[in-house]
Amino acid sequence: MDGNGRWAKKKGLPRIAGHKVGADSLKEAVKTCAEAGVKHLTVYAFSTENWKRPKEEVGFLMTLFSQTLDREVAELEKNNVRLRFLGRLQDFSPELQKKMKAAMERLSKNTGLNLNVMVSYGGRAEIVDAILEMRKDEVPNDEINEETVGKYLYTKDVPDPDLLIRTASEMRVSNFLLWQIAYAEIYVTEVLWPDFRKKELLAAIVDYSKRERRFGKTSEQIK
Repeated sequence: MDGNGRWAKKKGLPRIAGHKVGADSLKEAVKTCAEAGVKHLTVYAFSTENWKRPKEEVGFLMTLFSQTLDREVAELEKNNVRLRFLGRLQDFSPELQKKMKAAMERLSKNTGLNLNVMVSYGGRAEIVDAILEMRKDEVPNDEINEETVGKYLYTKDVPDPDLLIRTASEMRVSNFLLWQIAYAEIYVTEVLWPDFRKKELLAAIVDYSKRERRFGKTSEQIK
């Protein structure tokens, strides 16, 4: 969800203003995906590298995170959304960890859209954590394959993404779901995240629907 800071700068506002409006874009994305019949929406909310940002900005983001949980969980419950936070959750304050856990438990029985929020997340960190867990479980070498690795990832019960959307013209994957996006279709838009609303999201989905997904095969093989 890139471009919050740039959006604010263009309008002569502090960066935190962009994050506030960006939260509204996420709310609209959740609603739009639910209406469109999308089963899984995975968003990159806070990376392992984001902890290096200025202390004041990180502090504001944590406050915004907490306030958004307080404000939106009831709405998510009303709309049958299941919420999961995935990443190194232990990096957050005990209070925020408790709040995340409570929200996930409250929404765990919902059967609509699965909203996966990646926080203190990095694709490389996820793979390292998976390797450490496999070592801890003493997984035999002859049992280590793609399926086994997948079971040790944070996303072990989440399907691999079909579509990866990059806002703000960013032409990189930024350490996001490095294992899982091997065959994802990539859609890049110049729209900054605070301006990325229903129209832009539906345009990305329509574009995706026109793609031919071959997964290494030829066009003739998949017809």
